[in-house]
Amino acid sequence: MSHYAENRKVRFDFEILEKYESGIELLGTEVKSVRGGTMSLEGAFVIVRGGEIYLINANIPPYQAKNAPKDYDPLRNRKLLLTKKEIGELAGNEKNKSLTIVPISVYNKGRKIKVEIALVRGKKKFDKRETLKKRDTDREIRREMKER
Repeated sequence: MSHYAENRKVRFDFEILEKYESGIELLGTEVKSVRGGTMSLEGAFVIVRGGEIYLINANIPPYQAKNAPKDYDPLRNRKLLLTKKEIGELAGNEKNKSLTIVPISVYNKGRKIKVEIALVRGKKKFDKRETLKKRDTDREIRREMKER
């Protein structure tokens, strides 16, 4: 299993409540581009509309820019593939204003490309400071242990 894209800021900016694994509906050239490692999840999010779930603002540039169709949009909305039960859970939780659905990473599972999405709650500024302090102390502890 190899990772193609990862949204690193999610773990810092949000508190992860629940994770889901979903498939993604892509065009053939988009699959090649994702496998080439050019996908970006920076600023991407997920919405539920009409019983379907979409990945918004994920950037997948064309595989070969000169051969791409003229009307190709790298930021187009892409449908995610989940069960009706999972979509219902996410739709119910999305109505809560403090919760958001964001993509964490894109990877392959066999021949399929999967997207790991999470239901998250935004962290406050003091929570972020606490995360930074914890990371620094862990780094110091590892450094001390390595010197011994």
